[in-house]
Amino acid sequence: MKHENRRLQALLAALALVVVAATTYVLISRNEQAPAARQAEIAANGRTVMPFDLERTTHRFAKAATGGVQTVTSDDPGDAGQVALIREHLTAEAAAFSKGDYGDPASIHGGEMPGLRELEAGHDRIDIRYAESPAGARITYTTSDPALLQALHAWFDAQVTDHGRHAEHG
Repeated sequence: MKHENRRLQALLAALALVVVAATTYVLISRNEQAPAARQAEIAANGRTVMPFDLERTTHRFAKAATGGVQTVTSDDPGDAGQVALIREHLTAEAAAFSKGDYGDPASIHGGEMPGLRELEAGHDRIDIRYAESPAGARITYTTSDPALLQALHAWFDAQVTDHGRHAEHG
């Protein structure tokens, strides 16, 4: 009987080890696939909001001590069509953001996007300015409110993560 109990315990321990290993493998695989799936979802959502081609443009999010700068440029500076679409979109976004309307980012990234709710609520304490750049445009965000600065930086980080190869810290 003792021999059978030890054998059963050894089999159960081996089975538990196999279950733990398999679960770990699945979780690691799922975590590696999640960013790619999320980025594909964001790209698909973005096509319904952004008129320019993500495959032919780059988003840059540069944090600063007083806010940050969001820049979108055409990968081909001579592509007048993409440049015009970028400028049109960022002009509208800057105007909307100044009024606390972050509906476009919410429809692309989801309403629980880091920093989004704080930016909407505190929009009157953020100076938002649009400017053209040679191959696109930029929006500059400036605030003296530490909580809004933190929210803006979290929002920038989420954008870079969600847009994957279409975005970078600048």
